[in-house]
Amino acid sequence: MLEIAEFINPTPSPLWKLAKQAGVDLAVGALPFDSLEPGEAPWDYAPLLRMQQRYEAGGFKLVVIESRPPLNKAKRGLAGRDEEIATVCTLLESMGRLGIPVWCYEWMTDFNWVRTNMSTPSRGGSVVTSFDLNDVPNDITSQPPISEDELWVNLEYFLKKVLPVAEKANVKLSMHPDDPPLSPIRGVGRIMRSIDNYQRLLDIVPSPMNTITLCQGNFTLMTDDLPAAIRKFGKKISFVHFRDVKGTPSKFEETWHDAGKTDMLACMRAYRDIGFDGVLRPDHVPTVEGDSNEQAGYSSFGRLYAIGYIRGLREAVYAD
Repeated sequence: MLEIAEFINPTPSPLWKLAKQAGVDLAVGALPFDSLEPGEAPWDYAPLLRMQQRYEAGGFKLVVIESRPPLNKAKRGLAGRDEEIATVCTLLESMGRLGIPVWCYEWMTDFNWVRTNMSTPSRGGSVVTSFDLNDVPNDITSQPPISEDELWVNLEYFLKKVLPVAEKANVKLSMHPDDPPLSPIRGVGRIMRSIDNYQRLLDIVPSPMNTITLCQGNFTLMTDDLPAAIRKFGKKISFVHFRDVKGTPSKFEETWHDAGKTDMLACMRAYRDIGFDGVLRPDHVPTVEGDSNEQAGYSSFGRLYAIGYIRGLREAVYAD
C-alpha cells in the first residue's frame, strides 16, 4: 500500500510536530545546505548522515530527497557539466550508503517552477498560486534560447553518466515534470511536459532506476485522463505529488485538493490497481486563515487539510 509522507525541511520547526500529530512518519527532505562543516558539500555522506539522524530523532524516516545540486551547465551542455554530474554521482552514492531510495530531480533549465501570482483568491478567502503565460517577465532568464532537441541530447548524456551509479547504489532517479508543462517559455525549451515525452525519457536510457515523479498538478495538465496515465506508467512511478489545479498549461491556478479538475478518488484507485507501494505527499496547498504565505503553496495549516483528505481517500480505496 502507498505511504503518506510530507516535505519537511531539515531544520526542526513547528511543522515537524504538526506532521507527527497528523500521523505522518515519513519525511521528504532537502539537501543540508545550511548545516555544513568546513570542507563539506551538501551531497557528501557525513552531512546527509547528520540530517538523516535529525529526522530520526524527530520520529521520521527519510525516504526521498527532493533537492538538487546545481545542474544548469549539465542541462545546457556547457563547460563544467561533468563536474556538476560528478556531484550527482556523489549524492547517489551517499544516499545508497544511507538507504534513502529515491532522488527527485527535474530538467527545467534556467528557472524551476514558474508562477505569476502567489496570492490568487480561492475558497473562503484562502489564497493559492497561479500562472498566466502572458504575465511571465521577458527577463526571466539572462541565458540565450535553448531548443528541446538540445535538452534531449543533454539529458541523454546526463542519464548515461549517472544511471550506472544509481543502479549500483540502488537509488531511483525520479523525474519531476516541467511546471508548467509548457514549451517554450521566453525562448527556453521544456521537455518533461507530455505523456509521450515521459515515455521517451524511460526509453532513452532503459534502467530500473530511471523512474517518474507523478506530480498530479502537472500531469493533469498533460491529459484528460490522469488515472489512465497512472496505469500506463505503472511500476515506473516511484514518487507521487498528490495535488490538483484547474485551467490549461498556459493559464491555471492551484486548487484545494477537493476542488480541482481531477477525479482524485479515481487516481487513488489507479495507484491501488498498479500496486504502487511508494511514497505520496501533498503539494502546493492553499494558504488559510491564521497561516503565513511566506512560502506560498507550503503553509502548514493547508497541509493538515491535505493530509487528512488523502488519508481518507486511501482508507476508502484500500478498504475495498
